Amino acid sequence: MAKGSYGYQGGEAAGRKAAALEVSAVEAGMMNGGGEGDEWRDDDGRAPRRTGTVWTASAHIITAVIGSGVLSLAWAIAQLGWVAGPAVMLLFAFVIYYTSTLLAECYRSGDATTGKRNYTYMDAVRSNLGGTKVRLCGVIQYANLFGVAIGYTIAASISMLAIKRADCFHEKGHKNACRSSSNPYMILFGVVEIIFSQIKDFDQIWWLSIVAAIMSFTYSTIGLSLGVAQTVANGGIQGSLTGISVGVDVTSMQKVWRSLQAFGDIAFAYSYSIILIEIQDTIKAPPPSEAKVMKKATMVSVATTTVFYMLCGCMGYAAFGDKSPDNLLTGFGFYEPFWLLDIANAAIVIHLIGAYQVFCQPIFAFVEKWAAATWPESGFISGELRVGPFALSVFRLTWRTAFVCLTTVVSMLLPFFGNVVGLLGAVSFWPLTVYFPVEMYIVQRGVRRGSARWLCLKILSAACLVVSVAAAAGSIADVIDALKVYRPFSS
Repeated sequence: MAKGSYGYQGGEAAGRKAAALEVSAVEAGMMNGGGEGDEWRDDDGRAPRRTGTVWTASAHIITAVIGSGVLSLAWAIAQLGWVAGPAVMLLFAFVIYYTSTLLAECYRSGDATTGKRNYTYMDAVRSNLGGTKVRLCGVIQYANLFGVAIGYTIAASISMLAIKRADCFHEKGHKNACRSSSNPYMILFGVVEIIFSQIKDFDQIWWLSIVAAIMSFTYSTIGLSLGVAQTVANGGIQGSLTGISVGVDVTSMQKVWRSLQAFGDIAFAYSYSIILIEIQDTIKAPPPSEAKVMKKATMVSVATTTVFYMLCGCMGYAAFGDKSPDNLLTGFGFYEPFWLLDIANAAIVIHLIGAYQVFCQPIFAFVEKWAAATWPESGFISGELRVGPFALSVFRLTWRTAFVCLTTVVSMLLPFFGNVVGLLGAVSFWPLTVYFPVEMYIVQRGVRRGSARWLCLKILSAACLVVSVAAAAGSIADVIDALKVYRPFSS
């Protein structure tokens, strides 16, 4: 598995890709070679030996977590207020840290230092749980990847539209409506993705993670800086202890649904557990055990990310109060400097063009592998012509084009960035971040049924399930509310 995927998890969790892939790391290691003696190989035969440390693992996690999810945090805190907003963010940080430490224990089956390695999230589920839970995990992961592709299409098109509107506001004044449709930009994004989707193993291009890291930190830092500048310009901090006020623009029921959706937005921004096993697979062999190193790396990275998220979310809320947009860089709380907004939104687009492919490659690979196994003699399936970086076949061209078109059409039907982000965060949080890590840990460590630890773990899982369901309900309710006035395929 290429570690280029790490740069695309933010909230996002580039990382959901990792668990969907079922490539044997042992085979990869054997093919790579790297040395002739056993001293060059790890205990599983991989060469060269893994060399990862606490700091490299922490860097991978931070790069993977910080992404487009950071843009909705000011809105999330605005729904909850100065008391509940930061408190909920800290609570999610603690839960994700804790469940990540449970998951780290499942990297090796059996003994923590000599047991069989699990190279991906799916491998860990298969080794510890097996049966229908493996299939369930696969369904959830692929459904989540499909949802992420839709979310990225929406986010990228909104950022492209924001560049046009920012220039319009600069030229014609802030009172000009500068109305335009995001649909042409969704189509443009889809055309670009159709072209890139024909590049086989696009996710394994080595420089992707570098570009992703630069882009994500660029737009996140610009958003934070503009929030600080706006707060200073306002002459004080806006917002209230209880969040957005109920009144003419927001009913009490909308306040409840949006507060629940805020939970999903925060969950989406923090999601990275799905790639934890892959990152752990880069850590050098014991002693100390990979689990101990990963726990330290998780603490460092979650603490660092939480500080950064607190700054971005809180400064955005301090700048705009109840009017905090669901996307800090496209909601036009800021108008100037317009060129800086253009740079930030261009960085988002570049980031998401690559991220879309990284997240979709596992779906492409799964369907193509299934088709090849089902119709092994078909020239339509197996025939391939290489043209530069492109691997062209009629089946790949047809299937991948159809997939991109489908995600584009769905995005045009539901172009609501905040709602989609909240729903994705809510739907993936409980099963992938809490349920499977808890269940695997219980099996791995032989936690006795009915014991105090078993009860605590089950209570944690049940509580997080309630949070996920509530957050999903809030996002769905807001989508339904938005659809009452939205006309599909219109501006």
